[in-house]
Amino acid sequence: MRLPSLVYRVYERKLTRELIGAPIPHHVGVMLDGNRRWARKAGFTNPTEGHRAGAAHIVDLLEWCQESGIGMVTLWLLSTDNLRRPDQELQPLLEIITDVVEDLAAPDRVWKLRIVGALDLLPEPMSARLTAAATRTEHRRALQVNIAVGYGGRQEIVDAVKSMLEAGIKQGHGIQEVIDSLNVETIGEHLYTSGQPDPDLVIRTSGEQRLSGFLLWQSAHSEFWFCEAYWPDFRRVDFLRALRDYAARHRRYGE
Repeated sequence: MRLPSLVYRVYERKLTRELIGAPIPHHVGVMLDGNRRWARKAGFTNPTEGHRAGAAHIVDLLEWCQESGIGMVTLWLLSTDNLRRPDQELQPLLEIITDVVEDLAAPDRVWKLRIVGALDLLPEPMSARLTAAATRTEHRRALQVNIAVGYGGRQEIVDAVKSMLEAGIKQGHGIQEVIDSLNVETIGEHLYTSGQPDPDLVIRTSGEQRLSGFLLWQSAHSEFWFCEAYWPDFRRVDFLRALRDYAARHRRYGE
């Protein structure tokens, strides 16, 4: 075994021991960022190679989450801003995302999938395949995995308010009555993640330190952890360090 590999394994075991009995987040949101920069750094001229490498790494993350006792993960795979990318990059990316979601829904997998995002912004064949894949996992009771595709936090809030207004009008309520019922709880009931707990921890790879619209509403009290590694290079050690940092924080919820 090479020395760097040995040191890595020793450090990984140390982190694992430190987390025994520590508070673990129930819901973790992950911004899988840096695929294109990883591709350039690796010498590829086609950013699709970075997206492929990133997609192949998702199963590793879900296995780490499951081993750590985390109950829910939200993965941001495609933002509404990403939909503006040139067709020669966007079309392969959409296919890679659809393929990886179908792989996560395969019979030999154990994860329960939920698609969160504005599916109407996606090509109809893609949205149909994503929906069908998630439907095939409805009976599963293992780790809940939210797949954020065509997702933007501002768009989600707009869609939630529209949905709430439409529901009130459909029930025969007057517009003023609907407005009077508008509050944090009722908007929350119409978010893409309705019925789910907010994320305890949000991880972003690639060195960027901003939300970029990820779970804007839900992350009001989340802890954040930023990692320099590009997503395809994100290691189990990095993941364990994020959990250790989370366990050391005192969550006050504004108190």
